[in-house]
Amino acid sequence: MNLNLTGHHIEITPAMRDYVNAKLARVTRHFEHIIDVSVILSVEKLRQKAEANAHIRGKDIFVESGGTDMYASIDSLVDKLDRQILRHKEKSANRRGIGALKNREIEQVGTMEQTDSNPADSGL
Repeated sequence: MNLNLTGHHIEITPAMRDYVNAKLARVTRHFEHIIDVSVILSVEKLRQKAEANAHIRGKDIFVESGGTDMYASIDSLVDKLDRQILRHKEKSANRRGIGALKNREIEQVGTMEQTDSNPADSGL
């Protein structure tokens, strides 16, 4: 997973970078097919905002979170991202198994009643 971390009106410290990496490790533990994640941390007056755009095969997931504390915003952001990625994982797993022959019920085509009523088998 590639991580692109940028800051708008805020300097990204090594502590913030390590914190984001540690939090995103949980997401990659649940779903390892993430291609890249772009995280933008920004400050607008008193509001600390965190945005993430995760690129997964076949879908881009965008999440944003805001609050008064940057670390709390990052926590909320990762929670939202994790929920959306798990939902995507469950949907793709359900879609993949719908048409498979191994998941279908076996239908009994010939029954004993049909073979007993056949007039060709009678001795006349």
